[in-house]
Amino acid sequence: MGTNEKRYNITWDLATHNKFEQMIARVPIFLRDIAEKKVSQKAEDLIQKDGRTVVSEKDLVEAFFSETPFGFHGPMKSDMNELDIDYLKYGHLK
Repeated sequence: MGTNEKRYNITWDLATHNKFEQMIARVPIFLRDIAEKKVSQKAEDLIQKDGRTVVSEKDLVEAFFSETPFGFHGPMKSDMNELDIDYLKYGHLK
């Protein structure tokens, strides 16, 4: 979870947070810390912008697509498929 969790009273849906941790575990070790920070911050920024306090799977998917360079979307989509994260239902192409 991002560093702003307590300051903004942000929480993560438990299933979403578990998927976040599983996705981050698949990121190459040398990029993992920065990916964790950027994706969690983006997810939290998205919900703050909407006036919400709970990060959902949709926010997680949007954050990963936003913060992952396009050249890595293929492997990211494969990881999401393996973890039963249906990015298609959030408007992303196969």
